[in-house]
Amino acid sequence: METKNTKAFGTEASEAPLKEMNIQRRTVTPKDIEIEILYCGVCHSDLHTARNDWGGTVYPAVPGHEIVGRVTNIGKDVTKLKVGDLAAVGCLVDSCCECDSCKHDLEQYCLNGFTGTYNSPDKHLGGVTYGGYSERVVVDEHFVLKVPANLNLPAVAPLLCAGITTWSPLRHWNVGKGSKVAVVGLGGLGHMAIKLAKGLGAEVTLFSRTPSKTQDALDLGADHVVISTDAGQMESVHGSFDLIVDTVPYVHDVNPYVATLNINGTLVLVGYLGPLDPMLNTVPMIMGRKTVAGSVIGGIAETQELLDFCGKHNIVSEIEMINMQDINTAYERMLKSDVKYRFVIDMASLKA
Repeated sequence: METKNTKAFGTEASEAPLKEMNIQRRTVTPKDIEIEILYCGVCHSDLHTARNDWGGTVYPAVPGHEIVGRVTNIGKDVTKLKVGDLAAVGCLVDSCCECDSCKHDLEQYCLNGFTGTYNSPDKHLGGVTYGGYSERVVVDEHFVLKVPANLNLPAVAPLLCAGITTWSPLRHWNVGKGSKVAVVGLGGLGHMAIKLAKGLGAEVTLFSRTPSKTQDALDLGADHVVISTDAGQMESVHGSFDLIVDTVPYVHDVNPYVATLNINGTLVLVGYLGPLDPMLNTVPMIMGRKTVAGSVIGGIAETQELLDFCGKHNIVSEIEMINMQDINTAYERMLKSDVKYRFVIDMASLKA
């Protein structure tokens, strides 16, 4: 298969900084769309992959799975988009498209393993896939999304991961008018959860350990803020919520939050991967038919639904734009939660 030399930013080793490098992109096949990347969001997963925090990173690694750009070339069988259209790519660039999950638009749960936008086995070129910290990307049309033209383009990028990660559970648990939703943690995921739950018509509460975040949460659309370290405040919302979206990315005690679920309520973990410590106490779960669940990103149809919803309600992420050359500093700031609420790379800087 023919390839094209493409400028990118990536890393050669877990302890090495990200730097400019060249990668190969395939030329378009009949069902492919080539996209010039205009903006790329920065996700915690990018940092974890670059630094091999989860193990399994193949180097060189080029992160980035919150991609927004413009179509520059299409294969002869493509019908979804045309050259010049705005387009987006999220966390998935391929799946088997044949298993039960894929047939039900749940490509994120592909039973044969989905192909991630970066650091997944590349079916076309061998090696691994390279992400959005690059000039362009070539993706099968099924996995390319349409972008509503009325939205602020850079601020659309985080919808492709932070947005869909919170939208998917809100939709799965049927959040709408009259729903009582709580969000744990106010970061990239948490701020999108508030905006989207509010957009769906829910009454929204933020759980935070940090009183100073109260005004920020209210400005984003939250109706209430509960300080989770305050026993009195926690008791005041006992048995209150239909759904709690827990976005905290590290191990923490979920038992106090389970107590605030109503009968049949669900706490869904979207930020943390790993064993719970302290252990889950099943008594309130059994006595109130409460659920602790997990969820990851969303399928292609659901992600398109999110983008269309955001277009209709003018919902985008709160972002800070950076140049590609500042990514290593951005990673250090992200580790300190020093960003409101998502970094987005202006990829024009890569051409500089």
